[in-house]
Amino acid sequence: LLVSVTRLRHALPLSQDINKILTELDSAIAKAIDAAKAAGLPKGLIVAELHGHAHAQTHNMVKA
Repeated sequence: LLVSVTRLRHALPLSQDINKILTELDSAIAKAIDAAKAAGLPKGLIVAELHGHAHAQTHNMVKA
Protein backbone atom coordinates (compact mmCIF):
# COMPACT_ATOMS: atom_id res chain seq x y z
CA LEU A 1 0.00 0.00 0.00
CA LEU A 2 1.58 3.28 -1.12
CA VAL A 3 0.37 6.37 0.70
CA SER A 4 0.90 9.82 -0.75
CA VAL A 5 0.31 12.29 2.06
CA THR A 6 2.12 15.62 2.30
CA ARG A 7 3.91 15.92 5.60
CA LEU A 8 3.87 19.49 6.85
CA ARG A 9 7.32 19.23 8.41
CA HIS A 10 8.70 18.69 4.90
CA ALA A 11 6.77 21.66 3.50
CA LEU A 12 7.75 24.18 6.18
CA PRO A 13 7.71 27.10 6.13
CA LEU A 14 4.16 27.15 4.82
CA SER A 15 3.26 29.64 2.13
CA GLN A 16 1.10 32.66 2.89
CA ASP A 17 -1.71 31.09 0.85
CA ILE A 18 -1.62 27.90 2.92
CA ASN A 19 -1.47 29.88 6.18
CA LYS A 20 -4.46 31.97 5.05
CA ILE A 21 -6.53 28.89 4.21
CA LEU A 22 -5.58 27.19 7.51
CA THR A 23 -6.59 30.32 9.42
CA GLU A 24 -9.92 30.45 7.57
CA LEU A 25 -10.53 26.73 8.17
CA ASP A 26 -9.74 27.08 11.88
CA SER A 27 -12.06 30.08 12.15
CA ALA A 28 -14.90 28.30 10.36
CA ILE A 29 -14.55 25.24 12.59
CA ALA A 30 -14.47 27.40 15.75
CA LYS A 31 -17.59 29.32 14.62
CA ALA A 32 -19.43 26.08 13.85
CA ILE A 33 -18.52 24.67 17.26
CA ASP A 34 -19.65 27.87 18.98
CA ALA A 35 -22.96 27.77 17.07
CA ALA A 36 -23.49 24.12 17.97
CA LYS A 37 -22.82 24.83 21.65
CA ALA A 38 -25.16 27.85 21.58
CA ALA A 39 -27.87 25.66 20.04
CA GLY A 40 -27.51 23.28 22.96
CA LEU A 41 -25.83 20.38 21.20
CA PRO A 42 -24.12 18.17 23.78
CA LYS A 43 -20.34 18.61 23.80
CA GLY A 44 -19.83 14.87 23.43
CA LEU A 45 -21.87 14.89 20.23
CA ILE A 46 -19.81 17.80 18.87
CA VAL A 47 -16.60 15.90 19.61
CA ALA A 48 -18.01 12.74 18.02
CA GLU A 49 -18.98 14.65 14.88
CA LEU A 50 -15.53 16.22 14.57
CA HIS A 51 -13.85 12.89 15.21
CA GLY A 52 -15.99 11.22 12.57
CA HIS A 53 -15.07 13.81 9.96
CA ALA A 54 -11.39 13.56 10.87
CA HIS A 55 -11.56 9.78 10.53
CA ALA A 56 -13.35 9.96 7.18
CA GLN A 57 -10.87 12.49 5.78
CA THR A 58 -7.93 10.38 6.96
CA HIS A 59 -9.49 7.35 5.26
CA ASN A 60 -9.91 9.33 2.02
CA MET A 61 -6.27 10.46 2.10
CA VAL A 62 -4.95 6.97 2.77
CA LYS A 63 -6.99 5.29 0.03
CA ALA A 64 -6.21 7.98 -2.59
